[in-house]
Amino acid sequence: MQSSSVESVPQNAKDHVNLLILGAGWTSTFLIPLLEREGIKYAATTTTGRDGTIPFKFDPQLSDPALYKTLPSADTVLIVFPLRGQGQSKHLVQMYESTHKTVEGHKFHFVQLGATTIWTASTWHDENSPYELSDARAIAEDELMLCSQGAVLNLAGLYGGVRHPRDWLDRVINTKAQLKGKGALHVIHGDDLARAIVAFHRNFTPGKRWLLSDMHVYDWWDLAQDWAVQTLRGAKSGDFDVPADKIEIQKELLAWVGELMVEQGVRALPRDTSSLGRTLDGRGFWKKMGIWPTHGRIK
Repeated sequence: MQSSSVESVPQNAKDHVNLLILGAGWTSTFLIPLLEREGIKYAATTTTGRDGTIPFKFDPQLSDPALYKTLPSADTVLIVFPLRGQGQSKHLVQMYESTHKTVEGHKFHFVQLGATTIWTASTWHDENSPYELSDARAIAEDELMLCSQGAVLNLAGLYGGVRHPRDWLDRVINTKAQLKGKGALHVIHGDDLARAIVAFHRNFTPGKRWLLSDMHVYDWWDLAQDWAVQTLRGAKSGDFDVPADKIEIQKELLAWVGELMVEQGVRALPRDTSSLGRTLDGRGFWKKMGIWPTHGRIK
């Protein structure tokens, strides 16, 4: 990694924002409208500078201060893109802090959006549970908390807008064996993710990792059966067009669910939570922030 000695660069008041989004993508489609409604001054980056954003592409091998000087000073720096392994978090923090002057006593609040995949054991997990220390993203998250007293929001599966978990079925379940191995699914809607980020900006918890979900545990078998029925019903009524091959896939899903229930001695769906393997307890963050998810169960 290249090294560079960078002096603090004073920022004009007009350059300062409350929240800087590093990596405006799907999350920003929910977050930016909320920031505007709440009157929270923000700036956002994309790799291309599209839609009025600031062009910025993080490169852990590049120590060019000019790249970071294009970014405004911010109370909260939200890192949306993933950081992995040792060194990346420290590099980003050092480059940003060295090119932005702060008022004495003030510290930038760095927040990393992570994933709940760092928890792998077939048991209940909350934000205080042991996790895979060797996971590349967990290593970077730990480094962020250590080098800047930053914080992490580990997110369950993201859905809302153009994303719906029903569309994941074709990618993750193509055989009866794959369905058999599916246990719990955890998600968070984009609206609630945006609300969580705003709450976190206002009530930052330094050096803390949180687990974020909608506080539901979904059973993949239950969802597969329900969505297959919806698809077949919609195709029969003509409410929406379904290709013939997809109709056959939905029929297979229904058959697989029924067969597995008989084979595994499952009397009714959804299955008992204790039989779903890894399950996530997302109550802690919402309780700490004094708000609760606004989206109920997946429709």
